[in-house]
Amino acid sequence: MGAEHFCFRAHRRVCPSRTVQVKQGMAQTPVTDIHATTTGGHIERVTPRGRYLFILSLAALGVVYGDIGTSPLYALRECFHGPHSISPTPANILGVLSLIFWSLIIVISVKYLVFVLHADNHGEGGILSLTALATPIKPSGKSERRLLIAMGIFGAALLYGDGMITPAISILGAMEGLTIATPFFNPYVVPITIAIIVALFLVQSRGTAGIGRVFEPVTLVWFAVLAGLGILQIIRYPEVLAAINPLYGVDFFLRNGWHGFLILGAVCLVITGGEALYADMGHFGLRPIRLAWFTVVLPALLLNYFGQGALLIENPGAAENPFYRLVPLWGLYPMVVLATAAAVIASQAVITGAFSIAMQAVQLGFIPRLKITHTSTREFGQIYIPTINWALMFGCITIVVGFRSSSSLAAAYGIAVTSTMVITTILFYVVARNRWGWSRLTAGSLCLFFLIIDVSFFGANIVKVAHGGWFPLLLAAVIFTVMMTWKKGRKILSERIQSDSQLLEDFLLEIERRPPIRVPGTAIFMNGNATRTPPALIHNLEHNKVLHERVLFLTVKTRLVPYVEDERVEIEPVGNGFYRLRVFYGYMEDPEIPRVLENIKAPGFKFDPKDTTYFLGRETIMASKRPGMAIWREKIFALISRNATSATAYFCLPPDRVVELGSQVEI
Repeated sequence: MGAEHFCFRAHRRVCPSRTVQVKQGMAQTPVTDIHATTTGGHIERVTPRGRYLFILSLAALGVVYGDIGTSPLYALRECFHGPHSISPTPANILGVLSLIFWSLIIVISVKYLVFVLHADNHGEGGILSLTALATPIKPSGKSERRLLIAMGIFGAALLYGDGMITPAISILGAMEGLTIATPFFNPYVVPITIAIIVALFLVQSRGTAGIGRVFEPVTLVWFAVLAGLGILQIIRYPEVLAAINPLYGVDFFLRNGWHGFLILGAVCLVITGGEALYADMGHFGLRPIRLAWFTVVLPALLLNYFGQGALLIENPGAAENPFYRLVPLWGLYPMVVLATAAAVIASQAVITGAFSIAMQAVQLGFIPRLKITHTSTREFGQIYIPTINWALMFGCITIVVGFRSSSSLAAAYGIAVTSTMVITTILFYVVARNRWGWSRLTAGSLCLFFLIIDVSFFGANIVKVAHGGWFPLLLAAVIFTVMMTWKKGRKILSERIQSDSQLLEDFLLEIERRPPIRVPGTAIFMNGNATRTPPALIHNLEHNKVLHERVLFLTVKTRLVPYVEDERVEIEPVGNGFYRLRVFYGYMEDPEIPRVLENIKAPGFKFDPKDTTYFLGRETIMASKRPGMAIWREKIFALISRNATSATAYFCLPPDRVVELGSQVEI
């Protein structure tokens, strides 16, 4: 075309405090180490220090460590009182404590905090970010590493199971403390748990800012109480600290053989929430998460687990619920309240994390457009997705009614966590080799070491499939099938539409040869492929016989970064009043097209919202026997497509300025 090409930097949403909100899960916390000035949209990154580092580390307790922080409610109990439990002899107790200690050190402290958290995608973490680093995720669906993408998507699907199981097992575990106080509450544990879950999901639409104000102090008190209870019992039996010696763990396996290996299925419960460290990295950055872990969380967890172990050595009958047996009788009811608050915090973290994963999946093209509501005008990450919210609530209630106890849920929980950890290790190897240039020996040796541990945990849990482990696997399989079907269906649909459309250059030449009547105003045609003519334009010209004096071909693209900080828009005049416009977003941003258009400053370009009409195509999908997908997948794709959020709502277009032109497409 020979036309001049303009690029400009668009402003990201910046709150009045001049702090950009960059979040993945929980939304109430200010961004970690990213500050932005509004001058030119420049983003300046600074490392948190001093008082700011302390505040962020305190905030990380409630958001990042809420899940792993509630594990003492049920983890050690499952080793000595669960379906695959072992006798609480002193040797077994010391052996299990040794396994717990080294699991927290190797998996959490070393694997995640030392290595995995360095695999950030422009400051953001999580399995989808890791997948995007490991291999390109292209809108066309063409990729050299489809297996890696499939693994990453399955890992994300497993996290939805985690989002349902965490509230159920955490709140059930907290409520079961009532039965320690008196058997009177036995019939009421499940109803009270369901009531708390319903209340938790009902308040999601109001945002997490109100709850967030009490997260940090409640979680700090929770960890202080965990440490205090453990210390009081360790003082009575300090010999329990000998379990730090890894030889006790080795001896445990030698003495118990296969049964000892199965205990790993319960031991892995102490590292649940490990993925949250990575997924929530974008909230706080690496330094605050590390500081909170090594100064507060790890010491508190170890002291409590060792305290529970000391209690079991003194009183093996306490294996029914060693956590609450640590608590004096006068403190049982306050502890139930505190444990419930901690469980709600842990649940809140995974719920908003599920919202964030859904938002990323929409932008990456794996699920259809969903209604996303921003619950704060100041903080970008505070989002609410009704469809995900109600699905999680229904799933949580179903789990509570079906399993009825935290012990029954332990098997389901373990298999979801360990499966995701195996996938993370494999993807990390690819990133280390391809992105960081590590040698095959270095990356392979490290990841093989981690993989042996991950697979051991997974193998110890896979035998529990019949006892509840089937649930997260079935759920993940369903979600994975839906996501991959949507991705494949969109690819096929795009190919069908393009095969029936005209090259944009040919269309523009025809307009020059036979110019139609031009009417005042601006018309914007959404165009998935910038080289083809939008079908909506062809239909409009056929039926209305006119063109607007200014026509924009708008293509929205998602880049494999969380946020686009510069060159958000490319605008290219192609002559005769036509413009080709590309708008870029990160996979953690929601597109607001009118806001972007209003900020365009380019020679000769003028945008008047009141004089602009948006033309959209609405395709009705028809399943057929044409090559592409199995007929049952085509029917699923058609059903999902009919119920997807409209492009008008998703792109924040003014409804009174939108014209939709429909067509039927066979896939």
